[in-house]
Amino acid sequence: MAFEGLLAFGLTSLLFLVIQRWLHHEMQAFFYLLTGRPNWAIALFSIFLFPGVFLHEASHALMAWLLRVPVQGVSLLPRLLPNGQLELGAVRTTPADFLRDALIGAAPFFTGALLVAHLGLNILDFKLLIPLFLQAEWRALFQQALTLTQQPDFWLWFYLTFAISSTMIPSAADRRAWWGVATILGAVVLIAFLAGMGQWLALTLWPFLNRGFLTLGLILGIALTVHLALALPLWALNRLIAHARRALLA
Repeated sequence: MAFEGLLAFGLTSLLFLVIQRWLHHEMQAFFYLLTGRPNWAIALFSIFLFPGVFLHEASHALMAWLLRVPVQGVSLLPRLLPNGQLELGAVRTTPADFLRDALIGAAPFFTGALLVAHLGLNILDFKLLIPLFLQAEWRALFQQALTLTQQPDFWLWFYLTFAISSTMIPSAADRRAWWGVATILGAVVLIAFLAGMGQWLALTLWPFLNRGFLTLGLILGIALTVHLALALPLWALNRLIAHARRALLA
């Protein structure tokens, strides 16, 4: 039984979450160095990510509407939570059954993944980089990446891909109902194995799931590439600004 899809998804998920957190930290640090005021830094950070935040919350609201779950309130303004985390927006719905709550919570990832796949593969043409990456043709990969940046409106689509991918991961509150769904699915799979259906699952269902994981790994790989392309120069710029400030104050 092949596990390359699951491995690709697991690896890209882990790397993306680490790089995303690093980039968000560097962005907030940059805006703080720029303004010298924490509130302004948070405001600029929120504005920069606003297209993704809007899509994230609109996805929650649309899924709630489709599932006939009343929406109690929508916010697109940032606020600091009691645990110190920054909430960029929120959609509050009436509690429903765990399945509908889970679907509402996962909605931003569904819409975000579809748009990131379309923007990354069809608009930015990142599909041209995939074979070069798989063949480890690093020089050709770099040259092709530079060529892609010459496309009309490349940086606009690049920015939208970043903003959407950077905000498509469901928050801890969005994931609360997932445990119920995971428990039921796990119980169903266990019962199927005990009933002697393990081979059928391995031959029929798993290849489909493996391809799905491979697709999600590709989408997260696009998001990871975009985040790395921004994180590395921004990290260097922040170090340069901080060093220049220390030199001026010395």
